[in-house]
Amino acid sequence: MHAIILAAGMGKRLGDLTSDRTKCMIEVNGKTLIERLLDQIVVFDMSKIIIVIGYEGDKVVELIGNEYKGINIEYVTNSIYDTTNNIYSLYLAKDYLLKEDTLLFESDLIIETGIIEKLLNDPYPSLALIDKYQSWMDGTVVTIDSNNNIENFIPKKNFNYKDIHRYYKTVNIYKFSKEFSNTHYVPFLEAYSKALGNNEYYEQVLRVITLLDKPEIKALPLNGESWYEIDDIQDLDNAETIFADDDLKLSSIQKRYGGYWRYPHLIDFCYLVNPYFPPKKMVEEIKANFQDLLSQYPSGLAVNSLLAAKYFSVKSEYITVGNGAAELINGYLSDCKLVTGGVLPTFEEYKNRIIKEENKIYFTPNNPSFSYTTKDIISFFTDNPIEQLILINPDNPSGNFISKLDLISLLNWSKEENIRMIIDESFVDFSNEGHLNSIIENKILEDYPNLLVIKSISKSYGVPGLRLGIAATSNREVLSKIKMNVSIWNINSFGEFYMQIYGKYEKDYIKACEEFRNERDRFYKELKMISFLDVIPSQANFFLCKLKKGSARELTKHLLDKYSILIKDCTDKSGFSEGEYVRVAVRDEDDNNYLIKCLNNLNINQYNSLK
Repeated sequence: MHAIILAAGMGKRLGDLTSDRTKCMIEVNGKTLIERLLDQIVVFDMSKIIIVIGYEGDKVVELIGNEYKGINIEYVTNSIYDTTNNIYSLYLAKDYLLKEDTLLFESDLIIETGIIEKLLNDPYPSLALIDKYQSWMDGTVVTIDSNNNIENFIPKKNFNYKDIHRYYKTVNIYKFSKEFSNTHYVPFLEAYSKALGNNEYYEQVLRVITLLDKPEIKALPLNGESWYEIDDIQDLDNAETIFADDDLKLSSIQKRYGGYWRYPHLIDFCYLVNPYFPPKKMVEEIKANFQDLLSQYPSGLAVNSLLAAKYFSVKSEYITVGNGAAELINGYLSDCKLVTGGVLPTFEEYKNRIIKEENKIYFTPNNPSFSYTTKDIISFFTDNPIEQLILINPDNPSGNFISKLDLISLLNWSKEENIRMIIDESFVDFSNEGHLNSIIENKILEDYPNLLVIKSISKSYGVPGLRLGIAATSNREVLSKIKMNVSIWNINSFGEFYMQIYGKYEKDYIKACEEFRNERDRFYKELKMISFLDVIPSQANFFLCKLKKGSARELTKHLLDKYSILIKDCTDKSGFSEGEYVRVAVRDEDDNNYLIKCLNNLNINQYNSLK
């Protein structure tokens, strides 16, 4: 058996990266695609490797030479690479197909080595490697039957997103037997090229062959193995993350702060979202209005403030909406000069917005669970005077919760001391009494004009992609300042429409939060059984866990690398002076059970090695 690699293309979509080299010489994490692929091929028993070159082909020859780690390299040159497509490149190498069994690769792929082994170990002689269609994929799509026969190649003009559950993307790696090449592929390749020219794709030949009664080629689906096709700079960026070593992969994923749909196998236990809301019917209603929402401007800030007022049943002059809570936090604190107090460890977006370190005073509870009460806060900041106090309730990452009644006593103290209060209740609906613990009420806002309440709609409402948050206060000066720092169209039409229709689904939301609390209680009991974790009780949608031994970073890397699970390593958060901590989100039952299974797979010997 030998291997053929098609590497003649120009790679125009990669811009300057291919201005003086072909795509296969692009580096991913410091190694060229062609060298990586060759390293993976040569470990198998290949008689030779044929590379079809074209654009900047001399540089490929100079880099690789005529022998690579003991395997002979032969070259075929496509001199008209700029006016032909890959059907012509493969046509030029057709004589090789006729002589031996062949592994066929495109050179813009990055794959894990197990993919080649999977292809070679399958007893069927001729195979097209395929993978379940995902949003990042582009190119040839097929459907298959229960016996892995290719039913149809789907042209782009016939691609239907309603049918994507049936679609598979060709990985552009094939195994052709010598017999298949002689009886099927090469004869059809020659006929197709003569009839339709050389500006076509070799997959079209397979499309014709699959229409035969006995096509002699089957599909081989992947099962979670990693691969990526690099056509542009975004592909390159994603590939560098997927194929990075443990340290680089973790840091690359972390610095993205989301966008994890690009990594379909990743299970996100880091970001904090309600898994039980919105309901299917609400999603369908948004889909049904997609065209209008996509093609029309949203309303301005004043109108959307009215919607937010309806959403939270407060006066419109007390509330404004933001492009996520982060926009409102920055809008209020961007030039803050007040001496500000807070509790550590906590959500650091507030802390980071206050520039002067001398204006920050923090209370860190001196107990293993980082729990604190209203009395603790009042006692500490009586001795350490402040002008403003920020409180996350429930707190992140500890999950500590202060009841509504105790919050009122804190508000009374702050009012007497002329201290401005910022209370973030993004997680309050997860607490045991749910939305009844909210302090976004007209009377409370009016009684305490020193109070500003901020709430992210991403968390408990399960819609982080809409980027919605609200700020509520009866203090007109504070609200005006926030509004001055956001644009008139600060949320999009999808976010506006979501707020418009939410009322119809409010009962579903209350039910979803109740369902969530039940799952949180069950998940807590399961996590408590993990021998190397101390799990801190929480009234939010996450648990802070202290490691009894080992490294939080190594555990985080291990779960990402081995199981595609992302948890939050809290090592670098302020407030953790001793010990190793991770934060784990509460997802639905299936995902939570999977995490428990993976943690249980870490026996004592494995766990002790994560240092």
